This record gives sequence, structure tokens and C-alpha cells, in this order.
Amino acid sequence: MPLVDPVTMSTPSSKAASEAGKPKDGLHPVHALTSPAAQVVRHVQPVLLSGLFFAQFGSLVADPVTALYSSLPIVAAIQVIYAFVSLPAAGSQSAKPSRKPRLGEKKKAESTGPNPFIAIFLSLLLAVLVTPAIHLVLVLFGAPFLTHVPHTLLCAANLAILSLFPLFYVHGVEANTWAALASAAAPLDEAYGGLVGSILGAWLGAVPIPLDWDREWQKWPVTILCGLYAGYILGKTISGTLVFGKKMALFAEDDE
Repeated sequence: MPLVDPVTMSTPSSKAASEAGKPKDGLHPVHALTSPAAQVVRHVQPVLLSGLFFAQFGSLVADPVTALYSSLPIVAAIQVIYAFVSLPAAGSQSAKPSRKPRLGEKKKAESTGPNPFIAIFLSLLLAVLVTPAIHLVLVLFGAPFLTHVPHTLLCAANLAILSLFPLFYVHGVEANTWAALASAAAPLDEAYGGLVGSILGAWLGAVPIPLDWDREWQKWPVTILCGLYAGYILGKTISGTLVFGKKMALFAEDDE
């Protein structure tokens, strides 16, 4: 006769099965908002980013610092609108709906979720604060150390605004979630796929730099930014559709 828990009136095997079916905290994909405006912005955002990059490519090759400095506020504005309209702020998915007051009871003001304006501000602040750390990582991976400092810093700022700002907005600073993201154990969604694509694209973008082609566009950090933007757009688009909710192959096998 199987043992029965006197509190829950269920067998250990049934409890284990039900717990196994529940997603772990911090390991669930983030769905984009389903409103018509959210869907429009979600699909227009990659077009705006790619159009902006192509429009300024000549200026980027001629004077990278000036081009990046002038375009960064536009990129930030596009990302802010995208996050505000199309993505749920951190904590909104777990927010409890407001309770209807009983007959004769005064309605109390209740917070039904996070303030998206505060979430936008804090996410931008975190993206700015993490930019020097990204600069250091780029230097460790071969970026010029004593020269081209503004070039590298602006490249790091683009990476932070493009790929980390949306993640700060949807996940906040929850430690377990960021541990899963950093270890590639989190399921793919638009925000996380954008980060993965950005990193892979920037890494591949470094390949043409040492080649002896003597092309003006080979100078630092033009090809890195080409890979960064292309990788972000592809990673975000594919992870939000074709591979949404899937994990990297290694962790998918472990879960099975």
C-alpha cells in the first residue's frame, strides 16, 4: 500500500511528478505583450535599428566616435519604447490582481504591479553602470587598451543598451535568474536571445579585423558593431519565434 501524506493526501510519487511539471523560478521564458501596439512595436524595432545602422555606416567608418556618440541616444530611445510597449516589467507576471471590495467596504488603493517608468529608469541606470565592466571585458578579449578608449567605451555602451537593458527590464536583478542567464541555463526568449546573438555576433565580427585586406571598414570597432547589431536582431527574432522557450542543447539534455 503506497504511503499517503496526511496533510496533502497525495503519494510521494504524485507530488514529485507535479513538482517536476512546474517551471523553476527564474527559468521560464518571458512572453512579449499581446496588445496590437506591442506587436507592432515588437516587429518595427528591428527594422528601425537596422535602418539606423545602415544609414550611419558611412559616418561610422569615417569617424566612429562621432557616429556612435550621435546615434546612441536614438538607439536608447528605440529600446526604451520597445521595452515599455512590448515587454512586461520585472515582477509584473507574478503580480496579484487587485481584490474587489466587499459590499459596504471602502476600496483600498493596491499596487497591482511594478511601475514601468521606474523600471525603465533603473534598467537604463544599470545599463550605464555595467558599461565600464563590458569595456574591460572587451579589452581582455583583445580590444586596444591604451588607444581607442572612446571607441571601445561606446561599443560597450551599445552592447549594454541593446542586449542588457531589456534583460534588466524584464528580470530586474534577481540573483537566481541572472545566474541562469550567465550559465546559459535559461530558456530562450526575445530578451535573452538578443543577448546571446549580440555576444556571438560581436565575437564573429572580430574575425575580419586582423586580415590583410587594407579596408577602411576593418578598423576598430566597425566590424564588431556590425556583428553586434546583426547578432542582436537575428538572436531576438529567432529566439522570440522559432526557438522560443527552448534551452541550449547541453541544458536541454540535462533537463530530460
